[in-house]
Amino acid sequence: MKLTASESVARALLNVAMAVCVMATLAQGSYDDEIPKGWEASNIRPIGYSDLGGHEAFKMAIKHVGDHWYLYLGHFTAQGWSIVDVTDPKNPQVVKFIAGPSDTSEGQVDLHDNIMITALQHRAGYGGDPNKQVNEGVLIWDINDPVNPKQLSWWKTGATGTHRNGYPGGKYVNLSAGMPGYKGQILVFLDISDPAHPKEAGRWWMPGQKEGEPPVPPMYGLHGPAVIEGNRAYLGYSPAIVILDISDISKPKLIGQLTVSPPFGTGIPVHDVMPIPGKDSLFAHAEGTGGGDTPEGARACTGALFLSGLIDIKDPTKPKLISTLPIPIPPKDASYPDFCDKGGRFGPHNTNILQHNPDVEKQGDLIYLTYFNAGLRIFDIKDPRLPKEVGWFIPPTPTKRRMPAPYDKLESQTEDVLVDTRGNIYITNKQWGLFCVRYTGPGEPAPTAK
Repeated sequence: MKLTASESVARALLNVAMAVCVMATLAQGSYDDEIPKGWEASNIRPIGYSDLGGHEAFKMAIKHVGDHWYLYLGHFTAQGWSIVDVTDPKNPQVVKFIAGPSDTSEGQVDLHDNIMITALQHRAGYGGDPNKQVNEGVLIWDINDPVNPKQLSWWKTGATGTHRNGYPGGKYVNLSAGMPGYKGQILVFLDISDPAHPKEAGRWWMPGQKEGEPPVPPMYGLHGPAVIEGNRAYLGYSPAIVILDISDISKPKLIGQLTVSPPFGTGIPVHDVMPIPGKDSLFAHAEGTGGGDTPEGARACTGALFLSGLIDIKDPTKPKLISTLPIPIPPKDASYPDFCDKGGRFGPHNTNILQHNPDVEKQGDLIYLTYFNAGLRIFDIKDPRLPKEVGWFIPPTPTKRRMPAPYDKLESQTEDVLVDTRGNIYITNKQWGLFCVRYTGPGEPAPTAK
C-alpha cells in the first residue's frame, strides 16, 4: 500500500519514537551493575560497582570536564584501556574501550591537563605471549576530547619498556624504564614540550645498575612514579627510599637515601614514596609479593615483614623510619586466622599517590592503602609516630576467574585506589571490576568539589 506524504512523515516519527523508547528501556536495563554481595567493611560503605564488561582493572587516573568525571583505567590482560564515566559514582558507566598494542602489559596510566601517558612493558605473565612482546615504551595522548583520546607519539626504550610513569604537568614526564645496558628499572626524564616528538632529558640510576659497574645485590630498581616537588624527586627505588635534587634535570644528584631491605622484605621493598604536606615526612610502602602469584609461588608471609611506614625527612640527607602502620587483622567472623592464610597475596600495594592531579583528594591525615586479599585499608596518621587503622573494605570472594593469578586459590586481590575531590573512593581488583566506596569514619575530609 502506498502511503501519502503525510502518512510517511507520521510513520517516520512513530519509528523514531519507538527507537527512543527501546533505547530508554535498554539504558534502564543496564543502569547499574549490582554491587556484588558478600563484602565486609568497617567505616566504609560501597555505593557503586561496574563489571567493566568482564574485564579486570589495574591503575587509574581521573579527569573532571564540565559536568562529567571520567576515570581512565589500565588493564592487566585486556590489551588496552577503559574510560568510565563516574559522574554518578553510584552508576559508573564504561563509555569506551581503547585497544592497545598486542602482547604487552598496559596496566599503567597517568594524566595532567590534556596529556595522558600510558606504559607499555615486556612483562611475562601479563598481556599476551611473552615470546612475542616487542611493543614497549610509553604512549603520549591528547585528551582534549576526554572520551576520544588521540595518540600523539610512542617513545621506546629499546629494551623492556616502562612500568609506572608520572606526569605532573609541564615539560617533563618521568619514567620507570628498563633501558639497554642496565639491570632493573632506572629513572628517565622525557621532555615533551613537543608531545609529538618526546626526547630524553636526563636519567639517574643506582651505582651498580649500569653494566660494567661493580655488581650490587639483586634489586628491582625504580618502581615509579617519581613524585616531584619543586627541585626534588622522591623515589621508591628498591631497596631504598631515595631523594634527588633535580634542579638540573639532565644531571639529577642524590640528596639522601634510606635502605630498608634488609630488614624489611625483598621483592619490591619500596613501591611508593609520598610526601606528607606540612609534616616533614614521607609515607613509604612495599609491594606484598608471593602468595600464589606464580604457579610455583610460595604461600604469603613466608619472608620478612613488608615496609609500610612513615619516614622523617627533617634532614633530607638522613631519612629515618619513625613508625610502621598496624598490620591488618581479619574480621571477627573470618574463617582464616590471619590474611596470610586466606589465599592469594597479602601486603601493601598502592596508595592515593597521584597528588599532582587537581581532581584527586589531597593528602591529609588519612592514608588509603590497598592490601591485596585484605582489601582497602584506611589509616589515620595525624600523629605520625602513632598511626592507627580507622576503616577497611574487603570485596567478596570472587565467583569466577578473570586472571590466572593468584594460582593457589580463587581469591579477591584489591590492586589500586584513587580518591576524587568529591570524596568518592575507587578501587580495582584482579578478579572483580571497579568498586566505588565512601569513607564514613572519623577524620573524613570535607569534599572540595561537587
